[in-house]
Amino acid sequence: MKITVIVPTYRRPKDLARCLQAIEQQTRPVDEVLVVVRDTDTETQAFIAELKPDFLPLQTLQVDVPGVVAAMNIGLDAASGEIVAFTDDDAAPHRDWLERIESYFLADPKIGAVGGRDWVYHGTQLENATPQEVVGKLQWFGRAIGNHHRGIGQAREVDFLKGVNMSFRREAIGKLRFDPWMRGTGAQVHFELPFCFALKRAGWKSIYDPQVAVNHYPAVRFDEDGRDRFNRLATINTVHNETLTLLEYLPFTQRSVFILWALLVGTQEGRGILQCLRFLPREGSLAGQKLLACWQGRWQGWQTWKQRTKPSPTL
Repeated sequence: MKITVIVPTYRRPKDLARCLQAIEQQTRPVDEVLVVVRDTDTETQAFIAELKPDFLPLQTLQVDVPGVVAAMNIGLDAASGEIVAFTDDDAAPHRDWLERIESYFLADPKIGAVGGRDWVYHGTQLENATPQEVVGKLQWFGRAIGNHHRGIGQAREVDFLKGVNMSFRREAIGKLRFDPWMRGTGAQVHFELPFCFALKRAGWKSIYDPQVAVNHYPAVRFDEDGRDRFNRLATINTVHNETLTLLEYLPFTQRSVFILWALLVGTQEGRGILQCLRFLPREGSLAGQKLLACWQGRWQGWQTWKQRTKPSPTL
């Protein structure tokens, strides 16, 4: 099967160099590499221009819209592979990454997506992440459990994958594209959810295997999302994206339960009242600020869902 790897990148040429080197060293050689660069990112453009012509079967695409969604959709439009794999510029796939991915698609024609673990590094130090068996699952009341960077155990079917390490059968994708209604000027957190849920709704299987692995070196983001520090707009955007996706995907009864659960309980990232009270002794007034930002994100997600004129992504 012909494999295309798509790498969106923005102002991180050193990280991109490590990523491309890892792709070049795959035990199963890649057939096509598409690097999607912002039109204003002259630093990355200069780096790519200096690469050896025979370094990789590399093609550079330009995007003039901020955010990862537009970049990935441009890559999808240009990709010619029967398998389309995605990774981030601050990741380095393990040597057998493509070999393992291809083996799944060859073994079962009902598999539409394959992904795996991202081993998170801070500098050269591997993050001490607590191992988890439950990965990529959506609970009935709307709680999305990620844990892709902590997954252990055997390969299993999941509800969604993580953008840094995911691949898709072209036949399964069809005309499906990543949702441009996702908010954010860079990372656009949760952009994977509507895409993966659309595949699941259409009957395709998504497989998570911890052995399908990449090393992930979370780099600086040049947008409102600072990863480890609170930013009101980033929180609103993240919660908006999750809310919009789940309101569209969940049936009526579960949708109502989700709204109640989200407002009253929530998670550490998308807080409700109980989560706010949980963190109040540690965070003080910041806990209240986070709660208000999350509630604003829920409200805006609800409004977008009500106002949205196009249907949910379909195959």
